[in-house]
Amino acid sequence: EYMGTLVPGAMASLEKPQIVVHVEQSVTYTIYDTKWVPRSARFVALGSHARGTGCICVYGLNKGKAELLSEVEKQQPFKCGTFAASSTEDRFLATGDFSGRMCIWDLERPELPVYSVAGHSAIVNAIDGCGGLGIGGGAPEIVTASRDGTVKVWDPRQANDPVAILEPAEGEAARDCWSVAFGGSFSDEDRTIAAGYDNGDVKLLDLRKSAIVWETNVKNGVCGIEFDRKDIELNKLVVCTLEGKVRTYDLKTFSDEHGYAHVTRKEKDCTVWRGAHLPQDREIFMATYGDGSLSLLKYEYPTKRSILDELGKPQGVAGELIELNSVAVSTQPVASFDWSWDKKGLCVMGAFDQMLRVAIVTKL
Repeated sequence: EYMGTLVPGAMASLEKPQIVVHVEQSVTYTIYDTKWVPRSARFVALGSHARGTGCICVYGLNKGKAELLSEVEKQQPFKCGTFAASSTEDRFLATGDFSGRMCIWDLERPELPVYSVAGHSAIVNAIDGCGGLGIGGGAPEIVTASRDGTVKVWDPRQANDPVAILEPAEGEAARDCWSVAFGGSFSDEDRTIAAGYDNGDVKLLDLRKSAIVWETNVKNGVCGIEFDRKDIELNKLVVCTLEGKVRTYDLKTFSDEHGYAHVTRKEKDCTVWRGAHLPQDREIFMATYGDGSLSLLKYEYPTKRSILDELGKPQGVAGELIELNSVAVSTQPVASFDWSWDKKGLCVMGAFDQMLRVAIVTKL
């Protein structure tokens, strides 16, 4: 009896993690960000209607479909959002909008924000949180990055004024800050911010020291930046840029001569929009591309993470970036992506084809 033949390599490919799109939902707005609501099967999409207003849409997963549970329209389009500064009880969403305002919303009562500040003079490009959801030590804080060239840290318990600002020096031209992330929050006092700019600048700001502790330039605009974990001492930083570059820095060992060791992967010429680490395994992250594809990457450490240089001083050694699998999900850029903290491998993403997609990555 004919049983069919397996293509050579098919079994091997089935043993790799598979990226399976589970839900595709067409929407009538431009999607700028997508986030799972913590401890739930719901996710939120943020974006802009064609008429120039903003929307916060909450969806629930129901029988293989994304069901719209609530929709709120606001005056300004939303660019970015995070739950990472909220408690798991409240699950408040912090957002950055096109006017430069940062707001915090109770999704159960979204008529008015629970916190609002006109934080920037231009669009808020990126936002991140720390100290919420039981992740990272210290008080809950939110960081925003803007086209006005500034990065600001906010304590939601303190009205109007930021607790820290990273801004251009006097006489220095303001660069558009495209991406921002918290890390190094391993105690109640320690916290670090990474910021990426349109000209390729990357800066690390130590909030405890109130000082820039490291900066470099990656030669292409930095669309995405993320530490592998927020609540540990600095370990790795992923930087995603225009023209297809994904770079991982090993932050364990700094050398005055060589800086941090890094490995760069460039498979395509299109923009890499995001690099999102799997919450349950910090060595794995998903890179999302301007051609509508996803690439699941794994960082493999070298046998030795540091060696002594010619002067006898420690110098970092970079590992390798291995592609576990890749898949094309759209013909348009996948500009937002978020892993579920509750179910390993479950993810939600938004692309510029006005489609929301929920996928499951198996064998992680």
